[in-house]
Amino acid sequence: MTKLQLSSFATAVVLAVGVGTAAHAAERATPREARTMFEQAVRYMEENGPERAFAAFNDRQGGFVRKDLYVFAIDDKGVYQASGAAPEALVGLKVLDTTDAAGNPLFREMIDATRVSQEATVRYVWLNRASNKVEPKVSYVRKVGQYVVGVGYSAPRASADDARAMLERAVAVARGEGGARAAARFNDRRGDFVKDDLYVFMVNMESGRFEAMGMNPALSDTDALGLRDAAGNPLIAEMIARLQQADEATVDYVWRNPVTNAVEHKRSYVRKVGKSLVGVGHYLE
Repeated sequence: MTKLQLSSFATAVVLAVGVGTAAHAAERATPREARTMFEQAVRYMEENGPERAFAAFNDRQGGFVRKDLYVFAIDDKGVYQASGAAPEALVGLKVLDTTDAAGNPLFREMIDATRVSQEATVRYVWLNRASNKVEPKVSYVRKVGQYVVGVGYSAPRASADDARAMLERAVAVARGEGGARAAARFNDRRGDFVKDDLYVFMVNMESGRFEAMGMNPALSDTDALGLRDAAGNPLIAEMIARLQQADEATVDYVWRNPVTNAVEHKRSYVRKVGKSLVGVGHYLE
């Protein structure tokens, strides 16, 4: 693939599922509105067939593009068949192995999830081109014939109270169920401990390795001590050092956004549970 092709592909993928069109970016739709459009799109495709449905979904002036909502459809090979966001750039693109800002293959997850159950909810993080920030997004997806049809909405950023509440639940699970079972639950991206831009991370304080990383479970059993924030500070090492002095701590740091390359401030609340560090962080506005 040439450099030009790569650039075009990257631009198209950013438009694909992360945001609505610029004209609609200022108006955020609610989860209820997303769900309503999703159900309308599924019903339309079931009643009219894929060819007619894709034409309707790709019509940016039609009924399936409202506020920052639009319908997208991919086939079982991960090729775009429809997208109300930018049909001229996306239709025909293969995005099976495209990852979100946390490195998760969101399209592959959509396909895999709808093989297990006809309908699923998939969470990921993606660039909102209106705010130029990575934001959590939630998509309702359903298998219709050989295609996956979906509608997603941008979720609000979590608050400090949200982060602390998730940490309390995570600590209770770690204490009640033990480290291995807790780590499995924290790594379940469709479970109770991954919600919008909140997730639990767990580090073995003796080995310095991740036991769980809800936003990207592939990091489990990898070195955590080498992780540094955007200012070069050894983030996990600092958290562990704090917990050697007390059972809980609050750590502020700066995090370089993997999509925008912008530095954002983040705060994590961490607790010591046995030999493990359990934490939840949230972005500061």
